[in-house]
Amino acid sequence: MDDQLRIILIIIVSVSIFGLLIFVFVKNYIKNKINSLVKEEEDNRNK
Repeated sequence: MDDQLRIILIIIVSVSIFGLLIFVFVKNYIKNKINSLVKEEEDNRNK
């Protein structure tokens, strides 16, 4: 039972860390994409 609990906890922690990393990368990508679109829109308005 102790080994099963340890394996389950390792799986949960690993999935949580992986999910957090994916979340951070996607958040930064979307933030950069939105900023570039806003800058492009401002440049178009100024012309």
